[in-house]
Amino acid sequence: MTQVTSVARPEVWADGTPELVRMWQPSVPPRAEVVLVHGLGEHSGRYERTGRLMAEAGFRVRAFDLYGHGASGGGRCDINDWSTFLDQVDRQMVHAGGAGRPVVLFGHSVGGLIAVDYVMAGRKPPQVMVLSSPALGGAAAWQVLTLPWMARVAPGLRAPTGVKGEQLSRDEEVGTAYFADPLVNTSATVRLGSAIIAAIDRVRKNMVKLPVPTLVVHGGADALIPPASSLILADVGGAERRLYPALRHEMLNEPEGPEVVADIIAWLDLQLTSGH
Repeated sequence: MTQVTSVARPEVWADGTPELVRMWQPSVPPRAEVVLVHGLGEHSGRYERTGRLMAEAGFRVRAFDLYGHGASGGGRCDINDWSTFLDQVDRQMVHAGGAGRPVVLFGHSVGGLIAVDYVMAGRKPPQVMVLSSPALGGAAAWQVLTLPWMARVAPGLRAPTGVKGEQLSRDEEVGTAYFADPLVNTSATVRLGSAIIAAIDRVRKNMVKLPVPTLVVHGGADALIPPASSLILADVGGAERRLYPALRHEMLNEPEGPEVVADIIAWLDLQLTSGH
């Protein structure tokens, strides 16, 4: 089996903002680079198993803590400008692309929304993209109506994310570890919530065709991001959607997570060997 080295190191933006970057490096020359974007309130360290599995398959994985998340700088689960997230992805895409190998952009949940928005904004494109339970819907009607107004009146007001442990995975230890993790945040500002709703609206209104081949995986038992919300990706060119009926929101952290990762790797192998 390919040996894997895992490292986490702080990097610093030009404005002095720290950003935690985590890498899983295979002992053999990588065949592709993966840039992984985590979801709301969490951080890159929760992808240890996924990073190792992909590195064992020959991919070098770069994950980073979003601004305001994990060990990166910024107010906790807050953002002044949504484009800061896209700039973070851009920074990591440039690093990954410098190796001269194919680059895969991989986003989970709100990270999937960021990834879609990134490629649709015409930023530096990956060769292929993978979206896990992408947050392309699921906001309650009251959130859609009130969060934009609240963001104007009291942008720093915090609201609970409402995540419950049993919504993440059928493995109870996943939920227990989530709430015991000091780097996890269970509330966010209404300013960030409003920005997420605006990004969902923008992406859904403008989505005709994705500019890169895209695999969408979604759990049929996802109670946080309803699986119906990713159906839009099944109807646009360039995307293939796969539903896993019994799995919950964090498919990668389900007991069947390694099988989901294996399916993703098999799809990537097909795409990368066909010239994408």
